[in-house]
Amino acid sequence: MIELVRTNDLVLISFIEALLRDAGIGFFVADQNMSIVEGSIGVLQRRIMVDSDDLDEARALLADAGIADEIRNG
Repeated sequence: MIELVRTNDLVLISFIEALLRDAGIGFFVADQNMSIVEGSIGVLQRRIMVDSDDLDEARALLADAGIADEIRNG
């Protein structure tokens, strides 16, 4: 899997999850349970991962939704 977005913005994560789910793109939110370690203060970023075969479609989807600035490059 490839990292699509890295953020600690829970609203953004929820929005991206909804977009990907509605488009039928499989994804995984990594580091989601790190809040236990950090004490739920939202410092550690979570990573939204997608399959490499779906990466271009997922990037286009986020761009169409107006959040292309959040996409990780590299």
